[in-house]
Amino acid sequence: MLRAAVEQIEARGVAAVRIADVASALGVSNALVLYHFSTKEKLVAAAFTHAAEEDLEQLRKLLGRRTSALRRLRAAVRWYAPTGQAKGWRLWIEGWAVALREPALREVTRDLDKQWKTAIAEVLAEGVAAGEFRCPDPSGTALRLTALLDGLAVQLTSYAGAVSRARAQEWVDDALARELGLEREALTAQEG
Repeated sequence: MLRAAVEQIEARGVAAVRIADVASALGVSNALVLYHFSTKEKLVAAAFTHAAEEDLEQLRKLLGRRTSALRRLRAAVRWYAPTGQAKGWRLWIEGWAVALREPALREVTRDLDKQWKTAIAEVLAEGVAAGEFRCPDPSGTALRLTALLDGLAVQLTSYAGAVSRARAQEWVDDALARELGLEREALTAQEG
């Protein structure tokens, strides 16, 4: 049910999606959907929580690999970047907009954001401790990197042609190298 809700939100947007759309996609009655989620707002919040948990699971998988902190960080940033394999940027842009007015959704998006930044800051701290790179402020670096990635996602998702995927990836690589005190060539040479 939650996966169908996510798909309908991605296709129609939060404002336009209806309980009936989710029910129809599943071939069930509106009443069944309402039985599980008494309001559209609760369904939307649960759908975003579901999507967030899937994203966080993928992040944990990437950061839990047995390799250097730099490689784990690089894999996570590459996956999350709007040029990578992460899906659902349209969903998250919708979510951020609706979260301005919906406290339940604001809590979901804030929690995902906090968990993402915490995970990135932790791997940054591991890399510093291992002497792989310099990063005097892992929390600040995590905030700056995610802000860049989120902003690029808006540009690539909402404004076709505003920036190429290749250019966006260059900017992400440049920012990551700068934040870690590495030359860009050293950053990309170590991704192997």
